[in-house]
Amino acid sequence: MNHSRSRRSVGPAAPRRAGPPSIASIIVGGPALEASLSHPTGDFPQARPSPGERGYGFEIALESTFVKLSILIALLLAPLTAIHAADVPAKRPNIIFIMADDLGYTDVACFGSKYYETPNIDRLAMQGMKLLSHHHCQNCTPTRAALMSGQYGARTGVYTVGGTDRFDWSKRPLRPVDNVTELPLNRDIIAKQLKAAGYATGMFGKWHIGQQGDYQPGKRGFDEAIVSMGQHIDFATNPKTDYPKGQYLADFLTDKAVDFITRHKDKPFFLYLPHFGVHSPHDAKADLIAKFKPKPGVGGHNNATYAAMIASVDESVGRVMKTLDDLKLADNTVLIFTSDNGGVGGYNRPGGLQRDPGTESKGKKAKGADEDGGGITDNAPLRSGKGSLYEGGTREPFIVRWPGVTTPGSSSDIPTIHVDVFPTLLEIAAAPPPRQTLDGESLAKLFRDPAAKLQRDAIYQHFPGYLGSGPGLWRTTPVSLVQIGDWKLMEFLEDGRLELYNLADDIGETKNLTKENPAKTKELHARLVAWRAEVHAPMPTKNEGDAAKSKAKGKGKKKAERTAN
Repeated sequence: MNHSRSRRSVGPAAPRRAGPPSIASIIVGGPALEASLSHPTGDFPQARPSPGERGYGFEIALESTFVKLSILIALLLAPLTAIHAADVPAKRPNIIFIMADDLGYTDVACFGSKYYETPNIDRLAMQGMKLLSHHHCQNCTPTRAALMSGQYGARTGVYTVGGTDRFDWSKRPLRPVDNVTELPLNRDIIAKQLKAAGYATGMFGKWHIGQQGDYQPGKRGFDEAIVSMGQHIDFATNPKTDYPKGQYLADFLTDKAVDFITRHKDKPFFLYLPHFGVHSPHDAKADLIAKFKPKPGVGGHNNATYAAMIASVDESVGRVMKTLDDLKLADNTVLIFTSDNGGVGGYNRPGGLQRDPGTESKGKKAKGADEDGGGITDNAPLRSGKGSLYEGGTREPFIVRWPGVTTPGSSSDIPTIHVDVFPTLLEIAAAPPPRQTLDGESLAKLFRDPAAKLQRDAIYQHFPGYLGSGPGLWRTTPVSLVQIGDWKLMEFLEDGRLELYNLADDIGETKNLTKENPAKTKELHARLVAWRAEVHAPMPTKNEGDAAKSKAKGKGKKKAERTAN
């Protein structure tokens, strides 16, 4: 037997046959790992025996075994690799929500004012998108409750400011539904959900949905919170916070907002900046008042102090925008600006107030209005103002800038409403849903495409109470409404009176079309009745002369916990 053939020759290694790379080579670790898997000793081959040589078949079998093993390992590791990739999401955008207080729809230049000056808000609109038919509640507390909870007042019980007997309804035919003044604790607010998604959360300004104990913003999901409202100069804060003597509240809140942004620039953050401006008392910085004093008024926009207050809110928006630019955060930040309800004005125009018989000539002062009873501003061409459920009380300016998503200078006239904000922010932040039912729909698709259609076609309001404006004068009596496209139907609950308006043709709500269009009236009324049943909307009851017995006299029901459905 010739044993020489059993020995491997010494000399240069024969080149290994080339072939397609294995899955192990591609996915797991490249050629080196492939070689080590094929040769468990870790040594690379010198030369392969030729066919017919001893060991040839064994080596081929061994190599085949380890190739199969490498494939098996790669397949086992591939899902883990995919899972790891899924755990590393794209960088989520920061979110800033700035809200003015009592700023009317036309109180900014980019929504129609020819007197007030809002260059920063206008620039935001040019860089982003305007919602032209966005609605909030008729006054501040229910708007804030809806924004924070994503639910209509018919579910939370938060309908207005203060208690049922804030206005004397003793001579009216209905007893209003008791009002809840603190957002029930069994509602998860938007800050809590964003915090759960890894966002730093901060709130600086007017809260107004629970000032004590667990109702405070710092107990409900905000990492940082400073609450202040009631005064623009020499203001109080909760918690107590030092500030330079004489500082204007809007400037103080903006200082805190800018500091929050700066400290949290390296991780996603949610900043809620609800200003107290431009709510009464009407105080402003002297230099800004002096700027507007000589300027001629235009229409119902003519008050220099009020213009100066708007200018301070605009300055705040500008400082936030500059901070984002300086920190190179603007491209990854969703910035929203809006107001909580309509402006205080429009009451002295036709249909601005509802009047008891015999009070037609009594122009009593509306709450928060100036001496002429008409208001500090005017929401024209919209009807009425704050406290009313006509458009002047509920339609708000709404601007969103989301770089790379919103088209600069775009707008949408799709009807939107406060309860849409919660699901919108959830989608933007990829945050978990809350425990309660959400009444709105995310507007993210609308931000991406102004021509997009939402799944729902209707928005609703329900106000089962009274908001007065002096003896015999009412900004509203109990009313519910539905809007579908351009059509808006209001049902006044005292006598069942229906009013139907086509807002595309009659934005001032001057022509009631119920008689001209009974089919549309019937259609919308059926939708409204069905919605009230769906959300279990409480209805006012017959006034049996029990105004003095009201269980919530002057205070409201603070801790009512309606089912979080």
